[in-house]
Amino acid sequence: MPTSRRDLLQFGTTAAASLLAGASASAQAAGPLRPPRLRAGDTLGLVSPANATFEREPLRIAIESLQALGFQVKQGAHVSARRGPFAGTDAQRAADVNAMFADDSVAGILALTGGSGCNRIVDRLDYDLIRRRPKFFGGFSDLTSLVNAIHTRTGLVTFHSPVASSEWNDFSVQSFRAVAMNAEATVLRNPVVRPADDLVAREERISTVRAGRAQGRLVGGNLTVLASLAGTPYFPDCRGALLFLEDINEYIYRIDRCLSTLRLNGALSQLAGVVLGRFTKCEPGDGYGSLTLDEVFDDYFLPLNVPVFRGAAIGHIRRKLTVPVGALAEMDAEAGTLRLLGAAVA
Repeated sequence: MPTSRRDLLQFGTTAAASLLAGASASAQAAGPLRPPRLRAGDTLGLVSPANATFEREPLRIAIESLQALGFQVKQGAHVSARRGPFAGTDAQRAADVNAMFADDSVAGILALTGGSGCNRIVDRLDYDLIRRRPKFFGGFSDLTSLVNAIHTRTGLVTFHSPVASSEWNDFSVQSFRAVAMNAEATVLRNPVVRPADDLVAREERISTVRAGRAQGRLVGGNLTVLASLAGTPYFPDCRGALLFLEDINEYIYRIDRCLSTLRLNGALSQLAGVVLGRFTKCEPGDGYGSLTLDEVFDDYFLPLNVPVFRGAAIGHIRRKLTVPVGALAEMDAEAGTLRLLGAAVA
């Protein structure tokens, strides 16, 4: 038993962490909670849990894109708000997300844009409400915090998907529809690009880091955002998981640092497999030299002795896969595919 004030505080902190971990484990043990599929004519709640949108035209284009997908759009009360770089205060942004889950007229929720700020509200979401009223929730980049936190705290399958302001090209639309609307146990694979005037394709290439196949629950997203959750109750359970990662505009030493965080917190050693998306504009930067991304990935992932491939259409790129966080899948590191083992939506 604790014998001093310091011991008492430590005991209380440890007990609280254990209770939260237990709740997360219980949610995972019960199996994934699938949201109802989205259907043409449904209302999508449009929220902005991260950055503000500083001009009116991007918001109009985002709404028109969702309408072109066949949805009606309900804007969050603070979707056009601004406080500094954020779309309103922390309380306002969290309230918009909670309100959309509580609203029976809203079938699903999509973020307007990424940026930063989701970590500031991750502990303000009403996870009991979300568990009681499961709905589609999607976004990528900074939304990595929320899609993983919601899945971890509730067991709900969430979606690393385009945000409303993304480019909705044919590949992105078809992937989104297959996973979120048609309830297909589909194979997630890169688009096929035929070289126009070259002997070999130079785009959408897959490289196998370690061959093999593995099955597990999908978790992941933006590496730097995910690493920022390490040590919190919102970090995903990586036991037997397939981890997918992407990033943008980070020096290679920062990629190295984030991967070391995942190694030191024990996440990497628990994985069944790794899928590396695009690391867009992740370059050496200034200084005395740098490891290459190849070398960094080899250093962290080859010792795991699990399948690993690189180049998946996941990340800050035009043509994006919609990846269901929490869904069971099988990866093939030589083919560069993720096969869903069941529908991600009900």
